[in-house]
Amino acid sequence: MRALILFPLVLALTPFAPTGAQASSPAPRPLAFAQCSSCHSVEPGKTVFGPSLHGVGGRRAGSLPGFDYSAALRNSRITWNAATLDRWLASPQKTVPGTRMPFGGIRDRAARKALVDYLLTIR
Repeated sequence: MRALILFPLVLALTPFAPTGAQASSPAPRPLAFAQCSSCHSVEPGKTVFGPSLHGVGGRRAGSLPGFDYSAALRNSRITWNAATLDRWLASPQKTVPGTRMPFGGIRDRAARKALVDYLLTIR
């Protein structure tokens, strides 16, 4: 009897969120990110060899304060989204001729998509 009385109280105090309403979390870190992590951090404000990728989705290319971007990237007028990140990750030098990023690109579309999906969740 006591359990029946306490059940509504326990239920009311238990945090609950329907499956679709849970806070978004980063996508799983894909294997392709290993190529990025040697030069880039995902921590806010942490520059390694390249700028932090934290909050890259929606950011204007070449705009993160504290990093010395190439003039080509600063002047590219690119805003990072799924399409621009995919194009960039396929071939940075073709996407922005004159960029200093020493990376040949990722040819595998599925690997690129997984990487783009991950990058867009880092907030």
